[in-house]
Amino acid sequence: MAATKGQSISVSLASATCALLGGVTPAAVQAQEEPGWDFNTSLLYYGEDADRVQDLSISVLATRTFMDDRALTMGLTVDALTGATPNGGQYQAVPQTFTSPSGNAVFTVPAGTLALDDSFRDTRVAVSANWTQPFSRLYTFDAGLSASKEYDYMHLGANAKISRDFNQRNTTVSAGFAYAADSLNPVGGTPTPLTPMADVGDLSNRIGDQDKDVVDFVVGVTQVISRNLVVQANYSFSDSSGYLNDPYKIVSLVDGITGDVVPRTPAPGLQGPSHEYVFESRPDQRTKHSLYGQAKYYMNGKVLDASYRYMTDDWDIDSHTVDLRFRWPVGERSYFEPHLRYYTQTEANFYQVGLVDSVPLPMYASSDYRLGNFDAITAGLKYGWTTRNDNDMSVRLELYQQRGSIPADRLIGSQVGLFEYPDLDAVILQFSYRFGR
Repeated sequence: MAATKGQSISVSLASATCALLGGVTPAAVQAQEEPGWDFNTSLLYYGEDADRVQDLSISVLATRTFMDDRALTMGLTVDALTGATPNGGQYQAVPQTFTSPSGNAVFTVPAGTLALDDSFRDTRVAVSANWTQPFSRLYTFDAGLSASKEYDYMHLGANAKISRDFNQRNTTVSAGFAYAADSLNPVGGTPTPLTPMADVGDLSNRIGDQDKDVVDFVVGVTQVISRNLVVQANYSFSDSSGYLNDPYKIVSLVDGITGDVVPRTPAPGLQGPSHEYVFESRPDQRTKHSLYGQAKYYMNGKVLDASYRYMTDDWDIDSHTVDLRFRWPVGERSYFEPHLRYYTQTEANFYQVGLVDSVPLPMYASSDYRLGNFDAITAGLKYGWTTRNDNDMSVRLELYQQRGSIPADRLIGSQVGLFEYPDLDAVILQFSYRFGR
C-alpha cells in the first residue's frame, strides 16, 4: 500500500486511511473507473466472564459505487445475545430472591455473589441505508436511514451530513445531524420508577410502552498537514429526552446502620422478593457535549492512528477515551495491527450503592454499574491479509477489562468489605472478509 512519489497528497492520504481499514482502496477512488459492488462482512463473538452476556453477531455492509463518486451503502446486522446481566441488587451475606422481569417467576442468587438475572435472551436485527452524492465540485451530501428491532426495543433513525472541501481539497469542513425515535416495550411492562419490586403476578406498578428521542449534531474539520499526516477535530452535541431508565434495573433499600438490604416477606401463598428493592429512576433529559481529535500518520507503509475523546453531560459524567492503533505491514500482502484503548469516567450524580429505607426516596437513583466510576482497557491484535484473488480477510482478538471503585464514605455497615464494584472481563473475537470492487 505504499504510495509512490508521483502520487498526489490526497491519494497518499487515502492510501494511509485505507491501510488502517484493512487494505482496501476506498470506493470513491475507484468509482470513476470501476463502478460496482463492494461487500464487507464480519462475524463477531463477544463474551463476558462468569457466564454473563454473550453476543454472536454477523454483519454485512454492501456499497454500490456509481459514476461521479455517488455511492449507495446498505447494512445488515443480526445479534444473538444470551447470558446473565447484573440487575443492580446489592451484594449480601445471605441468599437473595428476586421477581423476574416478566413478573411471573422468581430467581435466587447465592450469598456473597453479584445479583445476576440469567433470563436475559434477545435477538437484534438492524438495517441501514446511506446515499452519498456530490452536488458540486466541492460539496458532498450524505443521507441515511436506520432501523433495528429487539424483542422489547425498536429504533428508527435518520441522518444527514454535508461536507465542503477547501484549500485544493486538503481541508474538509463538515456538519451532520441525526435523529432517533426509540420505543420500549419491556418484558412484563414498564415499571413505574422507584416503586417496589412486587410478588409474582402483581403488575399493578407497570405502565404502558415508553418512548425516547435522541437528537445529535456534529461539526468537524479534517486537515491534510503533509503527504503523510492528516488530522481531524470534531465537536458533537447530543440531547436525549423521554424514558431514559433501564426498566430491568433496581436499587436495594438498606438499613441505615447495618447497611444490609431490608428483608421482606412475600404475601401468604405467593412467591416474591426476599428483600426490599425499588426500580431505578433516571432524569428524562440528558445533554452531552463531546470533543474529538484524531491523527493518522503514514510511515513508509506503516500507519499510526491515534485519537482522543472528551465527553461531559448534565448527569455529571465526564469521560476520557484514548485509542491507539498501529498497522505494521508483513510482506506485500499482510499486516499486523495492535490496538490499545483506555477509557475512564466519573459517576452520575444519582448513582447510588443503595437507598437508606428510613430516608425519603430521592427523585433519581440508579445502581447500574455503567453509571458508576470506572476505568476500562481494551488491548488486542488484528492480523489481515490479501488473498490471491485480491480480496481482504482479517482476524481480530481483543481482551476487555473494566474496573471500578466506590468511595469508602459511600459505604455503611456491612457494605464495607462486602460490597464492591462489579468488575468485568470480556473477550472479543472477530473475523472479517471483504470482497467485490
